[in-house]
Formats: sequence, C-alpha cells, structure tokens
Amino acid sequence: MAIKLTGTKMLFVLAGVGCAAAIAAAVILNRRPSPQPPVFAPAPNPYPQGIYANGIVESDQPSGSNINVYPEVSGTIVDVQVREGQVVRRGDVLLKLDDRVQRATAEQQRAQAQAAQALLEELKAQPRPEALQVAKAQMAAAEASARSAWDAYGKQQRAFDMDPHAVSRDTLDNSRNAWLVADANRTTAQRQLELTRAGAWVFDVRNQQAQADALAKAYQASNALLDRYALKAPRDGVVMAIKAAAGSYVTPQGVYDAYTQGSNGPIVILGSSSDRLNVRCFIDEILIPRIPPQESIKAQMFVRGTRVSVPLQFVGIEPFVVPKIALSDQRLERVDVRVLPVIFRFQNGAALRLYPGQLVDVYIGQ
Repeated sequence: MAIKLTGTKMLFVLAGVGCAAAIAAAVILNRRPSPQPPVFAPAPNPYPQGIYANGIVESDQPSGSNINVYPEVSGTIVDVQVREGQVVRRGDVLLKLDDRVQRATAEQQRAQAQAAQALLEELKAQPRPEALQVAKAQMAAAEASARSAWDAYGKQQRAFDMDPHAVSRDTLDNSRNAWLVADANRTTAQRQLELTRAGAWVFDVRNQQAQADALAKAYQASNALLDRYALKAPRDGVVMAIKAAAGSYVTPQGVYDAYTQGSNGPIVILGSSSDRLNVRCFIDEILIPRIPPQESIKAQMFVRGTRVSVPLQFVGIEPFVVPKIALSDQRLERVDVRVLPVIFRFQNGAALRLYPGQLVDVYIGQ
C-alpha cells in the first residue's frame, strides 16, 4: 500500500535530506589533504650560527667575474668562428662583422696617404735634373740674346757718334731698348736658375710633411677601426655562451632582442677552465658585522636538487656594497637591500659537475 505524504510531511523530509547533505559536505570539505613531500630536502645549516646566502656559480677568474665580450662597432655578423665550450687564446677571432664599407674607406685613405707621401718625396728631391738643365739652357739663351742686343746697340751708338746723320735717333733708341729688354730677360733667367737650384721652399716641404703625416694617421685610425670588425678574445678562456648568429645585427650594446624590445647583453661570454669554479655570494648588509675575520672564514655549498654539500675555499671579499640582485626569483624578495659580494672557490670534477650561472645555497660559518 503506497504511502502518501502530505505537504507538511514532504517539507520535513526535504529539510532532513538538506541537513544531511550539508553535514556530509562540511565533513568532506574540512578534510585536510596530507602535505606533499618536498622535491628536495632544504639545505641544512651545518654551523651553529651560520650565515645563509644565495650564490651563483662563476668561472674562476684572476679578478672580477666572467668576461662579457661586446663589439666596439655596429654591423651584421657574417661569420661565427667559435662554438660553446671551445678553448680560445688571446687574439683568436670569435666572429666577424660585415666590414666592406670600412675596408673601402681604409683603402681610400691609404691611397691618399701614399699620394701625399709621394708628393713630399718629390719636393725633397728637387731640383729635378731635367728642370735644372732647362733652366741652364734658358740662361745661356738669355745671355746670348743680351750679348747680341748689346753688340747691335754698340754698333749703332758708334755710328751715331761718328756721324749723327748716319743713324736716326729713333733707330738708336730702338736698339738701346732691345738691349735693355734682352738684359732684363737675362736677369730673369738667372733668377729662375737660382730658384731651380734652390729646390722646394722649406715652408712647402713642412706643409706637405704635415699633410702626409695627417693622412697617414687617418689611415692608421681607419685601419685600426677595420680591425674592430673582427671580434677577438681579450684573453685565454673558454667560450661559455654565444648569443648571436650569422646574419644578426649587433651594436656595442649587444644584440637586439625582439621579445624584450632591448639589448640581450653581451655577444660572447668567456670563462676559464671548468676544472675550478667560483661561487659569488651576496651577504645582506645587516649581516656584514657577523662575517668572521677573513683568515678564519669557512663555508659550505649545497647543490639544489641533491644532498651534495661541498666545502668552499675563501677567495676574497669585494669591498664595495652594491644593490641586491634577485637571485632566488622570489616575488616577495626585497630588491632595495644592499649586499656585500663574497667569493669562494671549489674544485669541479666528475663526481660534482656544476656550470657557471647555476644557483646554489651557501652557509658561512661564524
């Protein structure tokens, strides 16, 4: 026999079902899931009062950090002659830029310098033997003309003295004028011979010498600039990173990054041999007074993701407090803090293989 529920009973039933569902939901939602185990155990402090610091692995350098190589000129890369991990020597070409325009400019200035030097040598070599022979010949011809004019004038003058009617005054004057003109030409030829024998004027030589020196220095500067189109290793080392390829346009600020709309940093990064590496730590300025004396500094490095700890050898302190850089990539990390860089060294080997740029945890004992 079916049971018929009245409206009031139906409301009580629905209310009971709702209460039961609410209780079940509250129980289920209030259950706390068991925490997931950490991906790796956090680095323990091996010292009773150790100072913690983030560290970044760097190549072992005599001073400073990794060598960032930038081009000194702008241009398009036409050839990359090294690869990552390659050992290079100082002066080895890392990559080449398109130097056609600069090479043509240097060749033009070289030709100008050679022309100026040739003109200077020409001035110093004066008088030219052929020019001296011409001047002597002109002097001989002028002397002959002067003697001939003098003889003609002398004959006219003696005839006039013997008989004034034998030679007209006009003819005598013309003969005298011809002799004066011939004598003036002889004087001019003599001065020209003396000028030819003297050679180039000393002021002309000095002026040409200055022009030749200026053009030679311009060529040297242009040729030196041409050499900058080949990016060379500033010292012995290992190529750690190459951030550009053939066809990329680079500037002294680096290579343009379309994603960041700015420079992508150095073109080539050089480091030292990977047998020994450095760790650069940054100690918060409020912890600087707690750093022990340098002769007794000891530290240990913990490799993230492993249980490996490595004792570190103290290298030195860079005595210049700088603004902190975000190494831990934590959004809440303060970036207005100033820190003191402290550098350590460790031996890199087959059992422990780290790479420059890797982040580690470091504890400095007190």
